[in-house]
Amino acid sequence: MLPPEAEKKMQCWIRSRHLICSGNLYVFETVDYSAVERFAECVTTLGGTVIAVDAVDKVWIGDRRQVILYRSKASLHTPHHKLKPYWIKYGNFRTRFDQQV
Repeated sequence: MLPPEAEKKMQCWIRSRHLICSGNLYVFETVDYSAVERFAECVTTLGGTVIAVDAVDKVWIGDRRQVILYRSKASLHTPHHKLKPYWIKYGNFRTRFDQQV
């Protein structure tokens, strides 16, 4: 995967509230494990490293179906990418899977 393509995928995840940023740490949440693998590939392409992938919770989809929520944490501290300003403009501090209290 080329860096411009990886950056566009990361921007898409920022807009869809799957990816949040805290300093140099990026947190990605999804119910699709193949998306976690694509996220790891994007992070590696941009020069970062995946720190951890955890199965965090089970999320209800509909009345009878539960799926596993995966949380992946990555460190991306290379100065040439523009994801941090993009996240400031379009991102959020909560992912779409955060529980509403």
